[in-house]
Amino acid sequence: MASDDKKKGIIAEFAEFINRGNVMDMAVGVIIGGAFTAVVNALVSNVIQPLISFITGGAPGVPGLSIDLNGSVIDFSAFISAVINFLITAAAVFAIVKGLNQVNRLKELAAEKAGLAKKAEEEAAPAPRVCPFCKQQIADDATRCPHCTSKLEGYKNSAE
Repeated sequence: MASDDKKKGIIAEFAEFINRGNVMDMAVGVIIGGAFTAVVNALVSNVIQPLISFITGGAPGVPGLSIDLNGSVIDFSAFISAVINFLITAAAVFAIVKGLNQVNRLKELAAEKAGLAKKAEEEAAPAPRVCPFCKQQIADDATRCPHCTSKLEGYKNSAE
């Protein structure tokens, strides 16, 4: 029975690990990242590269930059093409992210104008109360300073 309890314990522990929020968030991020990669690759290969080929009048690659060393080929053109593809892909991702950020800013502005979002000033915590004598931070409802024992505004003592 001890092995059954151990197996159940490991299974329960694994289920708890999988059900943590950060593991699920990571899984969703990987899935969305894969889908986003497909979109960006389609944009680059089906829209941007054909436009570049049309403008330059040829293939998007860099032909003829290879060296044959006794049957081993060093292909500089493939490397240069990969760098160009990377730069095109990075520019496309940059444009997409910049556009999405602008849409989010416009959405926040619209929500703020409609009164659906709080302004930063309203959300900010009030400044802490400071003793006018010793300049130490004190509680908002204090009538005597705990640091220098000075009497503060609102102090009342019938014995004095």
